[in-house]
Amino acid sequence: MARTVKLSRVESVLDSLSYPVDKEHAVDQLDDVTVELADGETNLGDVVARTASDSYDSPTELRDELYEYLPTEAIGEPGQSEGDS
Repeated sequence: MARTVKLSRVESVLDSLSYPVDKEHAVDQLDDVTVELADGETNLGDVVARTASDSYDSPTELRDELYEYLPTEAIGEPGQSEGDS
């Protein structure tokens, strides 16, 4: 079942994985998740597939690396919050 989540809530999806998790398993488990960005949307599994690490020890570690692979525009203007609306 396809899921959609705002970027500000992506860690709740990452929490559903069992850690440590290897990249291949994470990509497989997150392939049905669409993340709503400030400038559009992206597939979470695709973003994880582009990351450099082979495995992740925690949801926070995976989230932090994901943010490195999103364009600055995806997160929004500096100093602005995407909010919950």
